[in-house]
Amino acid sequence: MTAPSYDVDVDWQLTHDLDGFMGRAGDFLRADPVLHTVLLTVTESLRGRGLHIYGAGDPLFGTLAVRGEVAGAFFWTPPFPVQLTSVPAEAAAALAERLADRTADVPGVAADPATADAFVTAWQKRTGAVPSVGLRQRLYRLDKLTPPEPAPPGRARVAGAQDRELLKRWHTEFSEAVGDGPGTDAGEWADSRIAYGGVTLWETPDGTPVSMAGATRRIAGMVRVAPVYTPRELRGRGYAGAATAEVSRAALAAGVDEVLLFTDLANPTSNALYQRIGYRPVQDSTVCLFTATAAA
Repeated sequence: MTAPSYDVDVDWQLTHDLDGFMGRAGDFLRADPVLHTVLLTVTESLRGRGLHIYGAGDPLFGTLAVRGEVAGAFFWTPPFPVQLTSVPAEAAAALAERLADRTADVPGVAADPATADAFVTAWQKRTGAVPSVGLRQRLYRLDKLTPPEPAPPGRARVAGAQDRELLKRWHTEFSEAVGDGPGTDAGEWADSRIAYGGVTLWETPDGTPVSMAGATRRIAGMVRVAPVYTPRELRGRGYAGAATAEVSRAALAAGVDEVLLFTDLANPTSNALYQRIGYRPVQDSTVCLFTATAAA
């Protein structure tokens, strides 16, 4: 998706006020909840669980105004990269300049490739930071669910309080595997997901859990499947596909409009798996990380 170019000056409005941000950006984000799934789900988590669930730093939010209308948005929850909607190159560059005026500690940016590239170019020119690609992702939406056949032996069940320690351990292992680094406390994450049935386990016939697939709360008619994790020694047996299919089925049964998930483009196995069970590509995104130079 290519963002339109503007023939007027761009105006970024920055704030630490989550409610004020959502008051301005909410309609814009909900108008396309698929493309804005991360902003919608993270801001909902911040609203419900506190502003510092991802780290000690104060989150920063911003909206792009064009002719008085919101045309873009971002959030930054330190220590994670800035999450930015698709905006024209000049708007992405203007945001990089605004943030550089405040701090040189922005660790990176996540956006569609063109938007990310424009931000990175401006940030590097302004700060001298060295960029590197941390992750390339693809957003998928569920078209027609096609559960894997045959399913692996066992059954799906929703994780409960008795699974708390397992969820904590798997959350930590998943975060380490994808390079998330420090962030949400594993126990707090487990408690939050257990409270609304947000993790489904696949267990073998003897009742041993072997994989998990999570799902966000329903927001703006959509649910995002995340995280999906199987311990390394148990992979290749169809457990993740079965768990994902069950979470997807349950979301559809609950009446959601869209079921989404992200994949790492460097993992052809997961990309092929999700397409086999009915997910179709929507948009790619890039996470670029910054390393400060010695001179900076």
